[in-house]
Amino acid sequence: MGYKMLEKEAPGRGKVTILAETYEKGKPKDVSLGYWRNKMETRQERLNYIKTGERYWYAEEGFGSEKRRNPASYTI
Repeated sequence: MGYKMLEKEAPGRGKVTILAETYEKGKPKDVSLGYWRNKMETRQERLNYIKTGERYWYAEEGFGSEKRRNPASYTI
């Protein structure tokens, strides 16, 4: 697949070649394809997905280079 390239003016660098849009125009046929709930069949799979997401945001140890400077807090 050949990609469309554009030439633009970059500050301090003159003209540069950049990649143009790479998406197909139009709307998706089935909007529900993007919903995360539809990708999991059982309730337990959904709960595991949510627990993993919470662990990512609220973990004390962090995840490598994504370690938070200011830990998030649970406030309800």
